[in-house]
Amino acid sequence: MFLKYHRFLLSGTFYSLSSFPLRAFTILHCFMSAVHKISHPVVNAELSKLRLSGTTPKEFREGIHHIAFVLGLEASKDLEEETFNGQTPIAPFKGTTIKPRIGLTPILRAGLGMTDALLTLFPSAPVYHLGIFREKVTLQPVEYYSKLPAQPPVDMVYLLDPLIATGGTAIAALTMILDWGIPVDKIKLLCVLASQEGLQNVQVQYPGVEIWVAGIDETLTQDGLISPGLGDTGDRLFNTLRP
Repeated sequence: MFLKYHRFLLSGTFYSLSSFPLRAFTILHCFMSAVHKISHPVVNAELSKLRLSGTTPKEFREGIHHIAFVLGLEASKDLEEETFNGQTPIAPFKGTTIKPRIGLTPILRAGLGMTDALLTLFPSAPVYHLGIFREKVTLQPVEYYSKLPAQPPVDMVYLLDPLIATGGTAIAALTMILDWGIPVDKIKLLCVLASQEGLQNVQVQYPGVEIWVAGIDETLTQDGLISPGLGDTGDRLFNTLRP
C-alpha cells in the first residue's frame, strides 16, 4: 500500500524514491508482507455491525467471536502438520495433526472476547492471560498481570487483542512474550480492528511479527482512539459502558 506514494514515512523519517536505501526497502517489504487483512463479505458485515452504537452486548460478543474464529482459521493456514496412520470403521487411513504446540495469550480484558473462538480451533491450547492497560493521560501501557510460566511449554503463540489503536499495548505484550522466550516469527497477532498508525508502530518495533486483522481505520484521534472505530471493546463486551 505504501508503494503508491513518491515519499515514504519510516520511523518518523521521510525518504524519497530516488534516495530510498535498499535496507529501507527491505524493511518496508517486510512491513507490507507481515500484515494480513481479511477480505470476506461475512467478516465485513460482522465488523459493520460491531461499529453500530446500537449493537447489544450479546450481539457484540457474538460478532467478536465470529471474526476471531475467521482470523484464527486464516492465520493457521501455514501451520506445520504431522502425519499418522489410523483406522476408520472401514479401512486404514493416513491422517494429520498440528505439529507446533499452540498457546493463546489474550490481553485483558478485551482479549477474552476472542479466546473461546481460538479454543474452538485449538481446544487443548493453554491460555496465558496478560494484564496490560493504557494510561489515559500518557497513553502508555502499564503491565499489571502475567500468567506466563517460567519457561514456555509451547512453540507458537497467538496474541489476542481486539483493538490496536496506538499499538502501545500490543508492543508491550509482544515484549513480554519475546522476553519469555518465544521468537518473533513464532508469534501471530490477531486483532479485529487496527489503526494504520498503530500497525506501523508495531511493525517499526517488531517488523517480523505476523499480524492478522479484519479492518483498518486511517484516523487516530488525539486521545488515542480509532475513528470511526467501534468504541471501548472491553466495555461493550462486558456491558460496563457508563450511561
